[in-house]
Amino acid sequence: MDLDYPPEAEAFRVEIRSWLLENLPEGWGQPGFAMTLDERRAFVEEWTKKLFAGGWICASWPKEYGGKGLSLMESVVLNEEFARAEAPLRADFFGDTLVGPTILQWGTDDQKRQFLPGILDGTTAWCQGFSEPDAGSDLASLKTRADPDGDEWVINGQKVWTTQAQFADYVFLLARTDQDAPKHAGISYLLVPMKQPGIEVRPIEQVDGTAEFNEVFFTDARCPKANVIGGLNNGWAVAMTTLGFERGSSATTGHRRFARELDQVIAEARVRGRDRDPLVRQRLAAAWSKVKIMEINGLRSLTDAVNGTHHMAALGACNKMYWSEYHKDTMELALDILGLDGQVLTGSPDEQSEGLVGRRGRADYPVSDLQASFFFSRSETIWGGTAEIQRNIVGERVLGLPKEPKPV
Repeated sequence: MDLDYPPEAEAFRVEIRSWLLENLPEGWGQPGFAMTLDERRAFVEEWTKKLFAGGWICASWPKEYGGKGLSLMESVVLNEEFARAEAPLRADFFGDTLVGPTILQWGTDDQKRQFLPGILDGTTAWCQGFSEPDAGSDLASLKTRADPDGDEWVINGQKVWTTQAQFADYVFLLARTDQDAPKHAGISYLLVPMKQPGIEVRPIEQVDGTAEFNEVFFTDARCPKANVIGGLNNGWAVAMTTLGFERGSSATTGHRRFARELDQVIAEARVRGRDRDPLVRQRLAAAWSKVKIMEINGLRSLTDAVNGTHHMAALGACNKMYWSEYHKDTMELALDILGLDGQVLTGSPDEQSEGLVGRRGRADYPVSDLQASFFFSRSETIWGGTAEIQRNIVGERVLGLPKEPKPV
């Protein structure tokens, strides 16, 4: 980790801290600070306007497209300072972190003029239509198809695990546009309006009532032919770009949410006297060590990016496998510390989380923050590439092992 933050990045850090201090609500981040649901909704709406006015949404984008044209290290500092203040930085993750940069890289000038402004000011909400019931980790097996009809594509098929689909205005969608092409060919990357006949969204409700994931069914849904990003039948290459943005956007800040959550777990252990149990102490120490390893690996990733080196092959697969399995283990530890109390619903029916990105479920099933994290952690070794697939990637690309045999 041969890395020094340049003076201009540290000067930018001071600027960001000053802006956050001036614009966050008084008492933000202090013990006892809380918002009602109505106050939170009002804050989120006003905060998005402030982010846009300050130029912080998509700040790394080139200036000609509304960004600040930040350097890599300035972008890192921006993420670090917003994470330190626990302040929301994005208007829409799927828009400004995934599809926006993809359009910047692959889109035509007309596509950039049409779609980037709504991403930049937070007025257009997006979701990602990649996974299907039989094409998750093996994404190239997707069956959703788009057939030409005049100046439009007619889309039929199904997507699953589509986060925030119920709120989205557009979906960036992978569909097969050449039915006779080989597996990884014949796929196109389409931008499809969600608010139209022929699209049905069915929330996948978890036991606590939250429904971030959805099934989405397309029955003769339509989008303009001009909404193909990166060229016809080139969707696989474009999608790999999007997944790269998804897996590389939080190198030095990704560990922070786990650190804050672990502080909650340790606090519960102290309140209940479980911190004096040597086995619990050992598990807590192991969890703390793993969070520090995440922090160090983030700095390694940043060092690679700055120096243009890639000595840690398949780092994304390693990191995904590491943090997702860590989180499952730590949430099981949290439930063990809570003991029988962990089986009792201890959240508030009105407000279930202190954080702005907190999860809300059914009022008649009020889970606490740790209980909600426990439920969600069960899915994290599946979405974004299963732990089994990540192990195959590491084995084949890092260790040089032979490829896994295909089923007969």
